[in-house]
Amino acid sequence: MNPSDPHSQQSPPTRGVVRRALIGVSDKSGIVEFARALADAGVEILSTGGTARALAEAGVPVRPVSDYTGFPEIMDGRVKTLHPRVHGGILSRRGSDAGVMREHGIEAIDLVAVNLYPFRSASASGDFDHAIENIDIGGPTLIRAAAKNHRHVTALVDSGDYETVLGQIRDTGGVSSQTRLNLAVKAFAHVSHYDSEIVKYLDRHTEAPCDRLLLSYRLSRRLRYGENPHQSGALYADASGAGIAAAEQLHGKELSFNNIADADTAYRCACAFSEPVCVIVKHANPSSVALRADLLEAYREAYAGDPTSAFGGVIAFNRPATGALIRAILEQQFVEVIIAPDFDPGALEAVQSRKNVRLVRCEAAAEGSQHRSVSGGLLLQDADALDELDDDASLRCVTERAPTPEELRDLHFAWRCAAFVKSNAIVYAREQRTIGVGAGQMSRLYSARIASLKAEEEGLPVAGAVMASDAFFPFADGVEVAAEAGISAIIQPGGSIRDREVIAAADSAGMAMLFTGRRHFLH
Repeated sequence: MNPSDPHSQQSPPTRGVVRRALIGVSDKSGIVEFARALADAGVEILSTGGTARALAEAGVPVRPVSDYTGFPEIMDGRVKTLHPRVHGGILSRRGSDAGVMREHGIEAIDLVAVNLYPFRSASASGDFDHAIENIDIGGPTLIRAAAKNHRHVTALVDSGDYETVLGQIRDTGGVSSQTRLNLAVKAFAHVSHYDSEIVKYLDRHTEAPCDRLLLSYRLSRRLRYGENPHQSGALYADASGAGIAAAEQLHGKELSFNNIADADTAYRCACAFSEPVCVIVKHANPSSVALRADLLEAYREAYAGDPTSAFGGVIAFNRPATGALIRAILEQQFVEVIIAPDFDPGALEAVQSRKNVRLVRCEAAAEGSQHRSVSGGLLLQDADALDELDDDASLRCVTERAPTPEELRDLHFAWRCAAFVKSNAIVYAREQRTIGVGAGQMSRLYSARIASLKAEEEGLPVAGAVMASDAFFPFADGVEVAAEAGISAIIQPGGSIRDREVIAAADSAGMAMLFTGRRHFLH
């Protein structure tokens, strides 16, 4: 090391002084401008591979890492920065390691700007070898070294932080200790997320699953509070860029914790149907659902199915919403959230004077695994699926009378709805709309009674309607309640030790009954 080199470390920096930076990025967004600003501030730039070429082509002074280390990039770029002169420069304790640095010609590196090979997109290609080649080794090592030594070094993994760091360097010549600590936390989280993506991908190719579950989510927004005002709340998103966590709010005041939870239930239920549908949700349960060729008619039918519960609810559609639809909703009721795959300009115009109405545009997310917190851990399961409806042959008629085509259509509809209702779940449906929903009762009999009561109170005729039950009937009493109300056909999983009694009750009432062989508990 040349002691006269103005970039050499001579004394401990007091404010994260930046004299030398190492830059190596896969995502080069903003990197030329950032490096040029550093160079203009008198910072020496070390770089490798494609980043060094990009900077040199843009006229930014750059020193190749191989010139600094005296060792070439080898193995098709697999080894570039894994060298003691690089990592000694990052990890050195300013002052106390000065003698070692002089002995081995190590120059202090004060800032490391690195982002990693795009493993997630590479692994999505389906080419295993290509995915493996995109596992970054040098990058995470540089990031971890810089983050560990954040007392002296700035670790940058996000182009969104470039301007903050540049501003401090312009003002003071260095980066504050608090900013360095904040960026170190972000850097370790970045590497942790990257490693979790690799584990998840490789785990799909092993004979037995890994015994560690690694979950990585990015903060999407902090919420006013949680489920109740005395609870703090936040929303975190996965890397898919889809689902309620990535939804775009187009209008209205801030979404609450409960708004988001209800909107998720409503939209997932809506997306379970291929035909145009309206789903109204209150407190995480569909209060009414209607299927129609026209969304406006679907909304009107859903609202009529339970107008009492619709007040202050969340409304979801699986087709783009128009201005006429939004105006009809606002003329009919108070609504917290309307969620759909898109909204036309007229829809946005219709809510301009309604600041309390939230419009949310959402892309449906693929249903993956689900987890739930329990004390000391979490439960993990595959997402529920309604595959049994894909083939009528999987539905077994167990009664003397088979359902009519109209009943079968309504049974399919009611069964799909029931999968999104909290257990014990009973759904009454007629002409592809719900007319009574019994949710969350400890007794299936009481859920059936509630469904009957709702239909009766709203003046909706039950005669000829169908019933779906998310799990089997342990006794015949639930079927008897449905028969008294006028239900003509039932769909349920079957599997009770008293199935014969339940079937006999249905036959006695002239009902048709289908067994699906699959339960849909939801808690």
